[in-house]
Amino acid sequence: MTVGGLSKNEFLSLLFREHHGWLSAWLRKKTGCPHHAADLAQEAFTRILCLADPASLQQPRAFMVTTATRLIIDEERRRKLERAYLEALAQMRDSRQECADSPEQIMLAVEALNAIAAMLEGLAEKPRRAFLMHRLDGAAHADIAAALNVSASMVKQYLAAATLHCYRALYPSTHPASGKAA
Repeated sequence: MTVGGLSKNEFLSLLFREHHGWLSAWLRKKTGCPHHAADLAQEAFTRILCLADPASLQQPRAFMVTTATRLIIDEERRRKLERAYLEALAQMRDSRQECADSPEQIMLAVEALNAIAAMLEGLAEKPRRAFLMHRLDGAAHADIAAALNVSASMVKQYLAAATLHCYRALYPSTHPASGKAA
């Protein structure tokens, strides 16, 4: 593959030379930590490397900012999940409930929560909330409808959309109707 006379590797090298310093400086301002900024910049460039056609980027800086912003948001979401889980553990211990979770079990639970959060990414807020209320809290359709200020039939539609979204996230190469590879 060549772009304007450049091979893919030459194009990526040029892209890195022209934008890495700028992206790292932008991330240092956002994170306040040069080491964390360097890690995020590296991950953003790794995502560009994974693109089928990096040369098709019309605005590489916009892509890098969007990618880096999503990485920051993902990290914050993971930290919130970890804090919530650790707070729940602390409450269980404070109320003298027995909790024998090992560090490995805690890590597996946090990873499962992260996987669920990632799977629900891209889903609109109301379908996501309806799905979580139904699956995690065991809320009835009528209760979800009241909480979201929608009809019970809309809740059914939200749950169907969320279930299909999750299916597609888990099985991207299969067709949901037939179960055959697309």
